[in-house]
Amino acid sequence: MSTIRSGLLRLLLALGGAATVAPATLCAGSADSGRGAAPPIGHVFVIVLENKGYEESFGAASPAPYLARTLAARGVLLEQYYGTTHYSLGNYLAMISGQAGTPETRADCDIFADFVAAGTSAAGQAMGHGCVYPASVRTLPDQLAEIGRTWRGYMEDMGNDPRRESATCGHAALDARDLTHHAEPPSAGVPLGDQYAARHNPFVYFHSIIDSPACTANVVGLARLRHDLASARRTPNFVFISPNLCNDGHDAPCRDGAPGGLRSANAFLRKWVPLILASPAYRHDGLLIITFDEGDADAHQLPDGRYLVEFKGEKCCNQQPGPNLAPFPQAERHEKYTTTFRDFGGDRTGALLLSPFLKPGTVATTPFNHYSLLRTLEDIFGTNGYLGYAGQAGLVGFFERSGSDVALASRPER
Repeated sequence: MSTIRSGLLRLLLALGGAATVAPATLCAGSADSGRGAAPPIGHVFVIVLENKGYEESFGAASPAPYLARTLAARGVLLEQYYGTTHYSLGNYLAMISGQAGTPETRADCDIFADFVAAGTSAAGQAMGHGCVYPASVRTLPDQLAEIGRTWRGYMEDMGNDPRRESATCGHAALDARDLTHHAEPPSAGVPLGDQYAARHNPFVYFHSIIDSPACTANVVGLARLRHDLASARRTPNFVFISPNLCNDGHDAPCRDGAPGGLRSANAFLRKWVPLILASPAYRHDGLLIITFDEGDADAHQLPDGRYLVEFKGEKCCNQQPGPNLAPFPQAERHEKYTTTFRDFGGDRTGALLLSPFLKPGTVATTPFNHYSLLRTLEDIFGTNGYLGYAGQAGLVGFFERSGSDVALASRPER
């Protein structure tokens, strides 16, 4: 792949000359909105995989050749894309709300605890502790509803075991233990098993969503996606796809006997990505984003037989820790292991963009993170402002007028 290092000039040249392209075609917002320049994308598909660093996922020896070679050759590889925290949940919340972590969300909210608010910071961060944010904390779905755009989250395995979670808007009762932290193997009562994880479903951590009929209508099982892709009219403007704990690469091996890790994630992509790329909505004005929530940890055994698990916590883009976390480094000590967090970032994962509007087979070296992803979505859809740290000064969206080297195609591929 060729590496593109360019600014606004290269973007304009790639579009075939700015003088012949109307400003409205280039920008999701108004010409004077200050938003990032973006091609006229109307449908965005996001697939989030789990816990893999850049070299493992996209390196020469990647166990996911469909992702690392086949799809990368067709898209734009974001080589310097970073998660925003460890563990999983805080990354998902950042993607749709711009909120940084709390002690509870950073630890994946074993208890589905209500958020106890103590005000709002100047950067739009809810101050306090807990997991399920009050209705005053807005999300991308709230923004989309305000401007008449549609959204839906597709969650694999959600509702397989109705004793744990419902088939739509699946989550624990408030202040109860979340039973989805561990995958459930197939059994007589649950023939398919249940590998759904609520912590990989960001929509259920906001009262603005779970207290609304929109949650039941829009947070649904993955099987619904095939039906919705059949026509552009049925395809939501924003599609968020969360595979189960096996197919997102989290578990290895899996409770159903599958290998898990990147091998199972690769198989999931082989099944679903061609359906997305062939859909009328994607072919007309689509963008597919494949990313990972966070990088992986380094682990080694100590002389006393215990294990040291270490997250580097690397970050980019002048990311801030937010008002709710204690200073880093931090350590969590358990009976058999100690986990250390050297810093508060989520480490480098990489991400991949595919679209008829993007130049295939290129590599972007601009640093991005999950807040950049949210900012890009807000740019594309022309929402009313930026949420939380998506509005941070100096943060770059994927299609920023300057500072981003994501290459646009000279003409859309059809």
